[in-house]
Amino acid sequence: MNTSDILSNRIKELAERAYSENRYLFTDFLDMSQLSVFYALERELRYVGTAVSGGMPVSSGVDGNDSAGGLGDRCMVRFGSPEVCGYEEDFPIDVLHISPVQKKFSDTLTHRDFLGSVIGLGIERTKLGDILVRDNEAYMFVSNTISDYIIETLNKVKHTNVTVERCTELPAELAPKFSEESVVVSSNRLDAIIARTYNMSRELAARFITEGKVFVCGREIISTTKSLKEGDVVSVRGKGKFIFDGEEGVTRKSKLYVKIKRYV
Repeated sequence: MNTSDILSNRIKELAERAYSENRYLFTDFLDMSQLSVFYALERELRYVGTAVSGGMPVSSGVDGNDSAGGLGDRCMVRFGSPEVCGYEEDFPIDVLHISPVQKKFSDTLTHRDFLGSVIGLGIERTKLGDILVRDNEAYMFVSNTISDYIIETLNKVKHTNVTVERCTELPAELAPKFSEESVVVSSNRLDAIIARTYNMSRELAARFITEGKVFVCGREIISTTKSLKEGDVVSVRGKGKFIFDGEEGVTRKSKLYVKIKRYV
């Protein structure tokens, strides 16, 4: 049994338990490939009710549309609904703000530095969601079961002394930044748009897709001919992420102008 089958069985088990016990159950944080296993079962699990979140509060001023992939490369799945459980329950996710004690003496701290320091405490990666880094500070989404431990234990990242506290509101400057572009493609096909966006051949773009390295709105796509809809978020592993912002018109040679917003 491969890892996808094991995860599929686990997801079905959690759904069945949530339904029979009338209570909410949650996965750990799943990456995009793992989330695609869930999305393949989503219709089958309608009976229990499901939701996906990476923990981003919509009111923060940062794009919190997890279902569209706006933020949340790592998300939890919730099984249960008010109809099944008789009540509402939030995702068990906390946001921790990690900052240098003396910022002017801080090392240059990266995503890898913050992640490595927390994993170095003996915490599994599955308990950690996305990490947003700005100016040597990090906002880390974590399972609330390990929040207190990180707050009490993490005191250094690289050679920099840090403090950790829970965060209830994210600063607006953490909102994603985009470069808006207009590109010409032969058709509204996923392989054509990826090839043009990342300056690669159609053959290479097609290979990225068929090898399971492309996700649209969090779902793994293996069809090179898929058409995109306005607002679709496309992630290409190892290349980046962009939003398909719709078609603008047709050239004299019957090619398409399309708009994209590239995450920067």
